[in-house]
Amino acid sequence: MHKGPAAPALAGLVAVAVTAVAAWAWAPRPEVAGHVRVAVVQPGVIDGAGKRLEREEALTRSLAGRDLDLVVWGESSVGFDLADRPDVARRITALSRDIGADILVNVDARRSDRPGIFKSSVLVGQDGPTGDRYDKMRLVPFGEYIPARSLLGWATSVGKAAGEDRRRGDRQVVMDAGHGLRVGPLVCFESAFPDMSRQLTRDGAQLLLAQSATSSFQASWAPEQHASLAAVRAAETGRPMVHATLTGVSAVHAPDGSRLGTPLGTSASAAAVYDVPLGKGTTAYVRWGDWPVHGALVVLGALCAAEGARALRRRPVPERRGPRARTAHGSPVRPGR
Repeated sequence: MHKGPAAPALAGLVAVAVTAVAAWAWAPRPEVAGHVRVAVVQPGVIDGAGKRLEREEALTRSLAGRDLDLVVWGESSVGFDLADRPDVARRITALSRDIGADILVNVDARRSDRPGIFKSSVLVGQDGPTGDRYDKMRLVPFGEYIPARSLLGWATSVGKAAGEDRRRGDRQVVMDAGHGLRVGPLVCFESAFPDMSRQLTRDGAQLLLAQSATSSFQASWAPEQHASLAAVRAAETGRPMVHATLTGVSAVHAPDGSRLGTPLGTSASAAAVYDVPLGKGTTAYVRWGDWPVHGALVVLGALCAAEGARALRRRPVPERRGPRARTAHGSPVRPGR
């Protein structure tokens, strides 16, 4: 009995399902290795770097006595280069002393030591900036730089495209945030790239951080969707992840990707404290990276090629008819004669 193409297809689906379940059951799981207390400061929609900084200071000061390990501010939370504005550095340093924890800020300003504007994660401790700094590497096209500006520079006149290209960093950084905590910062758009969180984990980060600003998308689904990427990155790496924004949604996820506590929505101007479990061990993704996906694509390509070759072999060959038989006198032979 001919089974048709449905039987192999069904068998393939069953094989994929069994393999997926077996891989999920076999894959190593992160183990809890202690807890840290992390605070997220979200000032809300505030125009002006000075006013935003004042609100962030007030919210951070309210965290005194909460036994914190780290405080995280959002992307572009500081609009002044700390080397060029030592008064601002002193203000944040005083906050660090008041709460007894380091503060990870994000500076969006022209640098005094290098040409151009950078978006940088900067760690400030009780003795001032620690020297740990990460410059954003993957910039948002049109939002932070104009590709082929000489050709597409006109985009700045019809939207909110970058008037001046931000400069790129050249390496990822794992920072020592005090209390024995090693953190790996990402900036906004970079939380969409799993290879970056994987590299930070391989470099020893115990806690992943994404500093973000999505105020341009406040009335849409984008803030919630962006925050959800932290859950994926946490589950991939087995490391908890904090997604801290200026205007929401801010959220924190455990090493297995589950959400911790209550997120700060787009209407919130607040500070929130989260008890975050740390993870240890190595997940399958951190160990092997993207090669299973690449391998699957190779297998899929090979199967398509094999099926195409088989279809060509099965194609019927048109019947070729020779010249009609003729009699000795040259007339055609008629059937039945």
